[in-house]
Amino acid sequence: MNTIHVDVVSAEESIFSGEAEFVVLPGEAGELGIYPRHTPLITRIKPGVVRIKREGGGEEEQVFVAGGILEVQPNVVTVLADTAIRGKDLDEAKASEALRAAEDARRNATSDLEIAKVEAEMSALAAQLAAIKKLRGR
Repeated sequence: MNTIHVDVVSAEESIFSGEAEFVVLPGEAGELGIYPRHTPLITRIKPGVVRIKREGGGEEEQVFVAGGILEVQPNVVTVLADTAIRGKDLDEAKASEALRAAEDARRNATSDLEIAKVEAEMSALAAQLAAIKKLRGR
């Protein structure tokens, strides 16, 4: 069976490294599906879930990313994420609290730069909460 090597890394750690049948992730222009021998590609990814179909029909690995860069070579997919969290490690209560704090910070922001930073954080947190709900079937 044809496989592709997949690496998902963040600044903190390597989240996933292994062989997969295919990878699906949130590109800027929509969802991207990557199979072995895919045309080389470099693009930004937006916050959302990276789904990795493991080799041999194993369980699908799911990783939330808060944006980053995707590099595709014919036999290797590399996801360089700003932040990456394994699907099983996502904490809905913690993400909800962080979103509330960001909303408070947005109300108190005065400069355009502060506003832009807080809105970017809010967007990533909203995507994380949506991913949690989707992963948990709600």
